[in-house]
Amino acid sequence: MTRIAVDAMGGDHAPFEIVAGAVWAAAEYGVGLELVGKQDQIEQCLETIQSEGFLSDCGKAGRKRRVRVDVKSLDIKITHASEIIEMGEAPGQAIRKKKNSSIVLTVNSVATGSSEALVAAGSTGAAMASSLFGLGRIQGIDRPAIAVTLPTMKKPIVVIDGGANSNCTPQMLKQFAIMGRTFSEKVLGIENPRVGVLNIGEEAGKGNELAQATYNLLEEEKEKFNFMGNVEGRELFLNHCDVVVCDGFVGNVVLKVTEGTSSLLFKMIKEQFKSDFIGMLIGMLAKPFMKRIYERINYEEFGGCLLLGVKGITVISHGRSKAYAIKNAVRVAKEAVVTGVNSKIAESLS
Repeated sequence: MTRIAVDAMGGDHAPFEIVAGAVWAAAEYGVGLELVGKQDQIEQCLETIQSEGFLSDCGKAGRKRRVRVDVKSLDIKITHASEIIEMGEAPGQAIRKKKNSSIVLTVNSVATGSSEALVAAGSTGAAMASSLFGLGRIQGIDRPAIAVTLPTMKKPIVVIDGGANSNCTPQMLKQFAIMGRTFSEKVLGIENPRVGVLNIGEEAGKGNELAQATYNLLEEEKEKFNFMGNVEGRELFLNHCDVVVCDGFVGNVVLKVTEGTSSLLFKMIKEQFKSDFIGMLIGMLAKPFMKRIYERINYEEFGGCLLLGVKGITVISHGRSKAYAIKNAVRVAKEAVVTGVNSKIAESLS
């Protein structure tokens, strides 16, 4: 049985929502758990879930339902952590200072072989730093990168890097392309994924020095990468390629803008549906369709993002993740273990 270590103290809704999502995943996907955090709080969460269950919207925009899980039937191990790394702390200093923090011990569980993968929804910087120092890098990778899965009209795309590295070299972006292609093919199941470089124009000479140099590197091995050239921001969701390569600064801005835009659009549509009688009537008719669209673009469906390039499986979830998102993050972690994405990346590099 695959065992997943979960930082129970990380995230805006820790520990209850984190624990609830983890046990939900354990029941649904048949994985063992190592819950890392303050033992008394974790035990209290488990007792509440066993006796009362928990409420979740199950990824749908609408009424919540109560989820019941038989906690006693699950394979759950608790590892006590006396410290927590807060969101505002400097990641590097924090992991050196707080050796007994929940995220450090969660990473240590994978490093020692106690668990095969980890899920963390707290400080992204702390999760990345702990994974880098605790697990080490895959040979041939200069920096690990966050692979973010985004929905499109047809099939999901991978944006890499989603925020791990603000300053990159062309060689690093080439490595991101290798890791992104491997993830897209082995985890998402996309055959011969197409790679593109995120840029301000389609022409080869467009963009800054980093984008131009990366274009040239990938163009030299066009067949190997199935390289499609430059991709503009407006083409991200049109399925012109399957893997979009960029530095972490640009990637993170793209993700935050996308998230904010989709949220604004839904709010504006809801307001119009409530504006008058005709709007309310149309809103009632459109409600089932709007729910389906929401489910397709909801970040909770994807659960979390893989940190590729480290010698272990690290899934980083959104800081505001609740039970449904954590359940899917555990699923992503299990899929990464089963598909052996890290070994496939090492093979691609060699």
